[in-house]
Amino acid sequence: MAPTPLMISVAGIRGIVGDSLTPPVLSRFAAAFAHSLGEGPIVVGRDARISGPMVYQAVAAGLRAAGRDVIDLGLATTPATQVAVETLRAAGGIILTASHNPAPWNALKFLSARGEFLDAEAGAAVKARYESGDDLWVPFDQVGGERIEAKADDWHIARVLALDVIDAPLIRKRKLQVVVDGCASVGGIAVPRILHRLGAEVFELDCVPNGQFTRELEPLPEHLGALGEMTRARGADYGVALDPDSDRAAFVDAAGKPLGEEYTVALGTRVMLAKHRGPVVTNLSTSRMLDAVCEQAGVVLHRTPVGEAHVVTRMREVGAVAGGEGNGGMIVPAVHYGRDGLVAVALISQAMAASGHTLRELADTLPRTVMIKAKAGRSEEPWERAAERLRRAFPEHSADLQDGLRLSRGEAWVHVRPSGTEPIVRVIAESPSDDETRGLIERAREALAAGTAGS
Repeated sequence: MAPTPLMISVAGIRGIVGDSLTPPVLSRFAAAFAHSLGEGPIVVGRDARISGPMVYQAVAAGLRAAGRDVIDLGLATTPATQVAVETLRAAGGIILTASHNPAPWNALKFLSARGEFLDAEAGAAVKARYESGDDLWVPFDQVGGERIEAKADDWHIARVLALDVIDAPLIRKRKLQVVVDGCASVGGIAVPRILHRLGAEVFELDCVPNGQFTRELEPLPEHLGALGEMTRARGADYGVALDPDSDRAAFVDAAGKPLGEEYTVALGTRVMLAKHRGPVVTNLSTSRMLDAVCEQAGVVLHRTPVGEAHVVTRMREVGAVAGGEGNGGMIVPAVHYGRDGLVAVALISQAMAASGHTLRELADTLPRTVMIKAKAGRSEEPWERAAERLRRAFPEHSADLQDGLRLSRGEAWVHVRPSGTEPIVRVIAESPSDDETRGLIERAREALAAGTAGS
């Protein structure tokens, strides 16, 4: 059986360990990345996947054999790794995490010297170097060294708590009780730490970082049953679920009912805009709840293709004060230009402390919409053919071609795009009603399936 192809995108490279993602591939990609950077060490952090130590050893070998010094953060969240690159003034960094992909997967996510994900041009240059066959290795007396750095979480937490919108004494007075679902990974270490600093009583669920995942890894409502039960049983104010690398956060209310991951950026952005009015940036698949937040504050909302690198690039261009992606990824440039589960937790805690409201009461101030996130198989046909059928299926909708195809009409929209992280097509729709949203999803799926049927 042929190996599963590497998934190469603006988010990095992903593959199944022992299949498409092997030690030679890991070492060579790491070396190709090293040759794309300026001088200086390279920071490496990893989530708690079982394959993590092996993947780290292969990556470190590739970096050192390319003549680079390696700074090993060990277990570290994605945002902490990004902050560490900045703090250490490193040449760049690599995060070893497949994010929401299942346990057999792992990945290399490449960071620039600014601690940001590579843009498409820089990522393409690394890929070209990997594929070129050029010699990547240095002589024996130029091999790089290696050292351990244990302060990444400290640096990251300090930046979050230094945000001027976070009133830590006020949050401590609220004496929040919070259940943390750490997804058996690095969020189970970092998120309880910051909550303790904010005076919260923390109840831990899967916070031992052993990579023994007990739920599906995306923090979607249908995956948060255990978190909801524990939040309700403990009488906690809210529960929060992380993904394995802790750059995404989703919340459940005191009754254990999930808000949905789309609420994270909408509620977090509202806290930022209460003190700092300025542009906001999100992607094409994020809920219109964020449009309402920005309209209420009188600021502009910009939309980009899906992918953190796209969002961050636009945020820098327009001087955004906040942004992120609707998958639970909050970005606040005052901390760093990256999605950050700890930032989300701090902002939600601030919103509750400042308003005196429950999390559900805060959520109910946002417009009621129905969003459905679905998947479809990816056929071998060129995307352009599928896109043309989709446009014919939605003749009354306006089309945005930035990223796949986003078709919108009034308050309803559907976004169809080939995934950059899985061999699927993502179909996301939103409207004011359940029936209308389901109708959008089904119409899109039918148009896609017509290509599989050979029409």
